[in-house]
Amino acid sequence: MIHGDEIKRVVREHYAGSLQTGCCGAGSSCCGTEPAGDLAIAGPALGCGTPLGYAELQPGETVVDLGSGAGREVLMAAREVGPTGHAIGIDMTPEMVSTARGNARRNSLSNAEFRLGEIEQLPIATGSVDVVISNCVINLVPDKARAFTEAYRVLKPGGRLVVSDMVTHGAMSETVRSDLTAWAGCVAGAVDVQEYAAVMERAGFRDTDILARTDAPAGHVFSITIRARKP
Repeated sequence: MIHGDEIKRVVREHYAGSLQTGCCGAGSSCCGTEPAGDLAIAGPALGCGTPLGYAELQPGETVVDLGSGAGREVLMAAREVGPTGHAIGIDMTPEMVSTARGNARRNSLSNAEFRLGEIEQLPIATGSVDVVISNCVINLVPDKARAFTEAYRVLKPGGRLVVSDMVTHGAMSETVRSDLTAWAGCVAGAVDVQEYAAVMERAGFRDTDILARTDAPAGHVFSITIRARKP
């Protein structure tokens, strides 16, 4: 069994490298995301869904993006919440955080902020966030229960979580789960769709609702966008 720290190392190196190649690599399930309009953004477009399209952000809200990459969705969110709101991106790859900060400056979005950190231990105050989003990142995390527990912690009561991610029907084979390249490609870390929702609920979330999905045969990944609420 691969140690979690080794998975994180490979994922970090893979996505740092994507800044040079312009995408997340051949065979990845998480290349491409929603258009950024007239925003000027350096770095690759990564994602498997459009969580912002379902987040229903309101002016003045605080939103956090788990695994924010080059910052595309954080900057889009910053525009939606306006100057009285705040959009925060969290990413464990220093090169991505640096690129995202440059993108915020390039687009003159002073209400967008990027912090280096892991989503299993968020550098965010408890109960300070209205909305948490994430796009094709939690599958990369070995300890998904901890990631959802942290998302729950930082949300205010009544706050909402909207996540796009890769899941499966049934468990992924041990051969795939022991492949570090498949982890970095958003495949090996995918879990069964029902288990994914159950992990969210065990963290405390309620009203889980799958809003969009693709599909695939057993043993293959497919994408979902799922929303839940902190009571």
